[in-house]
Amino acid sequence: MISRSKKLKALFAVIAVVGIVLVVYVVALMRQSELPAGLATGNGRTEATDVDITTKFGGRLERVLAKEGDEVKISQILAQFDTRELHAQLRRAEADVRRIRQERQVAMAVIAQRESELSLAEKDMQRSIGLYENDSIPLEKLERDETAVETARATLTAARAQLANAEAAIEAAIANTELIKTQIDDSALRSPIRGRVLYRLAEPGEVLPAGGKVLTVIDPTDMYMTLFLPTQIAARVGIGAEARVVFDGLADQVIPAKVSFVASRAQFTPKEVETRTEREKLSFRIKVQLDSEFLYAHAALAKAGVPGVAYIRIDPNAEWPAHLRTADNGP
Repeated sequence: MISRSKKLKALFAVIAVVGIVLVVYVVALMRQSELPAGLATGNGRTEATDVDITTKFGGRLERVLAKEGDEVKISQILAQFDTRELHAQLRRAEADVRRIRQERQVAMAVIAQRESELSLAEKDMQRSIGLYENDSIPLEKLERDETAVETARATLTAARAQLANAEAAIEAAIANTELIKTQIDDSALRSPIRGRVLYRLAEPGEVLPAGGKVLTVIDPTDMYMTLFLPTQIAARVGIGAEARVVFDGLADQVIPAKVSFVASRAQFTPKEVETRTEREKLSFRIKVQLDSEFLYAHAALAKAGVPGVAYIRIDPNAEWPAHLRTADNGP
């Protein structure tokens, strides 16, 4: 059985926790009451830009080089697919290029031969014309020589067409090798952003289809908070207006921010949005972008989904109260 002393300790611990919560709540109310005119506030949760690392082509996943929580750089290889079949295709395609280039050399030699034959046939025809004019040869001989010239010309045209086909085949074969090289390069999945691995969704050995997700990476320096303000307040909020964000549980850490988006139309306030006063039926959605340099310098604070409060300076001449000033952002 639990002793009486342990029960008392547990009771005192619960009372202490409740007391801390009440103190935080009272302090928050006092701060809210001290909020001067020209400032607006709203609650929300932080959101970050996330990118799914997906495969362009289907295949077997060979390696995953990152785990959840890892910091990654731009163009860092995060996963590798099996490329043995692609390398075999590449060797065959490169062999096709070499074979077709040999065919082009043969076609060029044939053209040279046909040109020589045509030149000889034309000379024979010219001699036959002179001899026929002097009645030294019959018409039949002249006609045979003329036919030989036409045949030589047709043969040369066919040889040149074969050369053109060989050159086109070379271009197609080279394009095929470049395509396979691109597929090999795409088999190494790289991070398009500098960030942190949020989810690891596949493991080595799995066969994924085209578009299969392997990892999800977030950019902790591209973070914003969405809040909703009543119409009469939102009308005074401009893009680029200064803001401050305070996370729940970190009341002493003030994060500089700016308004990056103001909706052009009002909407019904979402049910999960809480306000200090009676819920407004219509409000405007507003995004507050947290300062990227601050987040980069304070990487431990850069977490998505953290609840907090955003304060917006709707009057440029309004001064920030003491609890919203820091050395980072000044007055």
